[in-house]
Amino acid sequence: MNELNIPETFNAATAFVDANIEAGRGAKTAFLCGEQHISYYDVWEGVNRTGNALRELGVELEQRVALLLLDSPEFVYSFFGTIKIGAVAVPLNTLLPPADYRYLLHDSRAKVLIVSAALLPQIEAVRDDLTYLRHIVVVSDAGAYADYHRLLAAASPVLEAAPTSKDDMAFWLYSSGSTGFPKGAVHLHHDMLYVSDLFGKQCLQLTAEDCTFAASKLFFAYGLGNNMYIPMRLGLSAVLLPDRPTPEAVFGTIGRYRPTVFFGVPTLYAQMLQVAEARTRDLFRSVRLCFSAGEALPPEILHRWQERFDLDIYDVIGSTEALHVFIGNRPGQLRVGSSGRVAPGFEAKIIDATGQEVGTDVIGTLLVRGDSTSPYYWNQHRKSQQTMVGEWLNTGDQFRRDAEGYYWFVGRTDDMLKVGGIWVSPIEVEHTLMEHEAVLEAAVVGVTDNDQLIKPKAYVLLRQGYDAAPELEHALKEFVKQKIAPYKYPRWIEFVTELPKTATGKIQRFKLRHT
Repeated sequence: MNELNIPETFNAATAFVDANIEAGRGAKTAFLCGEQHISYYDVWEGVNRTGNALRELGVELEQRVALLLLDSPEFVYSFFGTIKIGAVAVPLNTLLPPADYRYLLHDSRAKVLIVSAALLPQIEAVRDDLTYLRHIVVVSDAGAYADYHRLLAAASPVLEAAPTSKDDMAFWLYSSGSTGFPKGAVHLHHDMLYVSDLFGKQCLQLTAEDCTFAASKLFFAYGLGNNMYIPMRLGLSAVLLPDRPTPEAVFGTIGRYRPTVFFGVPTLYAQMLQVAEARTRDLFRSVRLCFSAGEALPPEILHRWQERFDLDIYDVIGSTEALHVFIGNRPGQLRVGSSGRVAPGFEAKIIDATGQEVGTDVIGTLLVRGDSTSPYYWNQHRKSQQTMVGEWLNTGDQFRRDAEGYYWFVGRTDDMLKVGGIWVSPIEVEHTLMEHEAVLEAAVVGVTDNDQLIKPKAYVLLRQGYDAAPELEHALKEFVKQKIAPYKYPRWIEFVTELPKTATGKIQRFKLRHT
C-alpha cells in the first residue's frame, strides 16, 4: 500500500483550507452555486468564522456538530469549521423523515445542529425529543432560532487550527442503510488526505483547469470526496447543486457551468438517457470524464451513453466505511462490466465461507484494507467486530477477480440466490433484463415457489413507451433464457413504477424480499 508522510499533529482543515491560501490560490473560484462564485479566500474566511462561532456556542474538542444542509458553501464552511476547532462534523442525509433525525441526533449526541431553512420543519417535528441538542442554527430565515449568517458576521475571520492528532476523530458519515438502519462510520483527520493524494491524484487524472460536478450529495461519501475535499486538495473548482438532481436539473447545471468531470450513479445515467437526444448532446460537450458508483453500472447503460455522448463511464466501487473508492476503472483502462482494479492506497482479497483466500475467477466475499477506512461504527460494537476484521474491512459484497486483476461484482452476500443448488447472481439477471429495449431498470430477489424452493423474481421498471402486459412478461423471460443459463431466468416478473433505493442509488433488495 502507498504511504503518506503525515505528521502526528495534524488538522485536516490545514491541508484542505489553509493550504490553498498558502499556495496563492485565494482568488481562484473554489465553488459555483447558483449565482455565487466562492473563492478559496471566501472558503478560508467562512471556515474560520464558522469555527469561531461554534466556539462561542460552547462547542469543545471532540463534541459533535450535526449538519443538515443542502449542498452549498455553508456546508463547506460548517464541515471544515467544525473540524478546524477539533470538534466532529456529522453530515446528515437531507432526505429523511423526522423520526430518523430523532434517531441520528440522539445517536450522535450532537450539541449543535446547523440546518438549511427548507429542512427545519423536519427537525421541529421532533424538537421536544432531542435530549442532547443545545443549539439549532438556521441558514437563512432563522425565525426564533440562531441565524447562521449573523453568527458568522459577529465572529472573527482568523482561526488557528486545533492541534489535533492525525488519528483524532474528524467526522462521521452515516451509512446509507442499504441493509437496515444507518450506522455512524467514524473517520479520522488523516483519512481525506489518503483519498485525495492517492485516488484523487493518481486515478481521476484531474488537471488544474478541471471543474467537477457530482450529482451525488455532500452528505455521503461519494459526493463529499468528488465534489468537495478532492477538488479542494487539488485546488480545482466544483459545482454545487442544492436542488434534487433530476435529469433536467443536472443537464441544466452542466449547460450553465460547463464542468469537465461528472460523477453520477447508474439510476441517474439511465434517467438522463430518457431525455430527448436533441436537448442533451450539446450540453455535455464540456465534459471529458464520467464516473459512476453506488451500484454496479449495467453494460447496456454504458453502451447507450457511449452512443449518445461519445463518452465512457468509468465504474468504481467504494463505501461509507472506506470513505471513498477502493476499486475502480481508470481513464484509458476501462473494462466494460467490471468494477476495475484496486485503487492506490488499498489492498483487496476475496475469501470463501471459511475465511480462506480464493483463486482467480472464484466467487467470494471481498475484503479491503487501506488507511482511509473507518476504525469502527459509533455505538455499534458487535457490528464493528463483524465489519472491521482487524486491518480488513468486510464489504459484504460478492466478487470475483480475473487473471488481469480486474474485479467483477456479483452481488451482496445476502442477495445471492441458490437455485437448484447453483448460485445465481441477481446482478447478472438484472443486467440481462436491461439489455431488452423495454426495460429501464430491474431488481431481482429470491422468492419461494409452491415447493418451498428459492427461485428468482424480477421487479421491472419499463422505459417510456412500453406498457405492462402478459405478453411482455413472457417475452422478457424468454429473452433472459436466450442470453444466460436458462435456470437463472425470473420465474415471476412484476412491473413497478419505482424501485426502493438508498440516497446513493443502491437498490434496497431487502425491502423487495419483504413485500
